Amino acid sequence: MLPPNGWGDKRMKALITGATGFVGSHLTRLLIEHGYRARVLYRSEKKLGILAGLEFEAFAGDLSDIALLEKACADCDVVFHVAAKADYWKDDDRDALWRINVDGTRNLLSAAQSARVRRVIFTSSASTIGIRPGAERAAESDAFNLPPERFWYAWSKVKAEEVVAEFVADGMDVVTLNPTVIIGPGDLNAISGSFIIETARWQWLVPMSSGGLAVIDARDVARAHLAAVERGRSGERYILNSANLSYREWFRMIARACDVRAPAFSTPDWLLEPTARFIELLRALGLQTPMDANQTRLGGAHVYFDGGKAQRELCAPRIDIATSLQDTFAWYEAKGYIKRDLLTRLIGLI
Repeated sequence: MLPPNGWGDKRMKALITGATGFVGSHLTRLLIEHGYRARVLYRSEKKLGILAGLEFEAFAGDLSDIALLEKACADCDVVFHVAAKADYWKDDDRDALWRINVDGTRNLLSAAQSARVRRVIFTSSASTIGIRPGAERAAESDAFNLPPERFWYAWSKVKAEEVVAEFVADGMDVVTLNPTVIIGPGDLNAISGSFIIETARWQWLVPMSSGGLAVIDARDVARAHLAAVERGRSGERYILNSANLSYREWFRMIARACDVRAPAFSTPDWLLEPTARFIELLRALGLQTPMDANQTRLGGAHVYFDGGKAQRELCAPRIDIATSLQDTFAWYEAKGYIKRDLLTRLIGLI
């Protein structure tokens, strides 16, 4: 893929925040494959292992250090701002969500502006887009319509997008990408990968609700980031999505990838709210749960999105979801996340 017209023939230099994360690591690898000179902002040296074998320039630091961010942005043609706090269901640290997702975005854009970076690609989330009724697919124009106090991660990304809009209004070139649920190999923190891990373990006992979700492979998300450098329109946002699936379809596909029996039980919608309250009680007692209460409340909603704009203007996904799930399962199994212990074997025999 060639740089945009007028950017010159030299190898472009790119700063990637969040490069040691799920999407960021795929993106960093892809950029280097396409001839970019990569500069990586990282917080933990031990996490650099996911980039082993790649040639890049490393900057230790975080999004709170504006002086460091200015040095990291210096001489860069493009900045990919992928870093975010996304494991929101694991704790209720709202201050951290705001500090990283909102204030960190402002700091990074300010540094990029001072360094005269030509284009910034901002990784947001489809959660900032409103949910339509029934099984209608939401588009980029649909405003966020969930209670902010219950969906603080999504709200923090909404406010981060408002920060982006401020800089765009000031003349900065920023393209925003809004991926749906992301799966694929390399999800070290088991963010969306928990679907696969839990299904491999609990098999037919995993409960299903009546709603659905939208999903895309991480490698296709990385490709869209690369395409956005050349073809994205400044100030626009693009939903990145491959498929909209009911939970019944989704869990059957996961079960096939894991070679286990598909979930057999459906959770009635009336049970979602009491279940959510029970999860809140468990969390208050300090007990961890695979899903948070508000994810559970959305179990009856069809959270579907129209990814047509990104497919027309950037690039179409190449990896079908069945293949993505197979690759994800194989990666987790190879890394030891999935174990065939006694309980798992007994469930499989019942």
